[in-house]
This record gives sequence, structure tokens and C-alpha cells, in this order.
Amino acid sequence: MKSTHMRFIRLLILGLILGFGGVASATDSINWRSYEEGMVLSKIEKKKVFLHFYADWCGFCRKMANTTFKDAALISFLNENYMPIMVNTDREPQTAGSYGVAGLPTTIFLTEMGEPIFSVPGYIATDPLMSMLREIYILKTGS
Repeated sequence: MKSTHMRFIRLLILGLILGFGGVASATDSINWRSYEEGMVLSKIEKKKVFLHFYADWCGFCRKMANTTFKDAALISFLNENYMPIMVNTDREPQTAGSYGVAGLPTTIFLTEMGEPIFSVPGYIATDPLMSMLREIYILKTGS
């Protein structure tokens, strides 16, 4: 428990030193965070979490990376309004297991405090994902 607490403190200090490089800006890629860093920053920045589970060998994961996650409007909206976290299930099986990930890709939306909102198994094309991002953002923020 103490080492986890120390890791969070180190991540917080690193974020302060680097100026939270995740602040939304014009970019051509999603500002993916590690699970640990993203969960800390989501609380600090008060952003919902977009948690995406994948594996290098997963064909639909690659398809999503090469199509859905390349759309400029989606990239901008996701970077600005969510804390995007990507987890490789082969490298972090315990994290995937804690969310009950059974197939890939799997995308889970979490509140700023890490509580589950919605889970989507499988490939998601750009338009449906953009609709989900907007609806969950509006629904949970009241905007």
C-alpha cells in the first residue's frame, strides 16, 4: 500500500514538473496515458476516463488504432474532454482482470473517480464512438 501511495506522489510531482503534458492542444494523435498515471490525472483534472484495452496480436485492436483513433475530430474531443488510457492486456493482465475484460478490444468509460459508467466490447467505428463520447460527456456533466 505504501509503495502504491509513493508511486502516485511521484506521478503527481512528475506531472507538475512537466506541466501535465496532457492539456488539450492541436495534435494528430490521442494523448494516451498509462493506467496508473491516467487514473491519478483524471482525479486531478476532473475528467472522465476513456479506458481502452488491447493487445498487439488483436486484429480489431489494430483496425481501431489505424482508423477510429486517427480521426481528427475524435482525437480532439477525446483529448479535450476525457483522460484517455490504453492498457495492453498482455503486459497488464491484472488490470484487465480487475475490469472483467474477456475479449478485445474492450472500451470502458469511467467517472473521474474511477467508477464504471459504460463498457463496450469489440471494435468501434469512428461515428458510433464519437456519438458515445458526446452522449456520455453530456449525460454525466449536465452540459
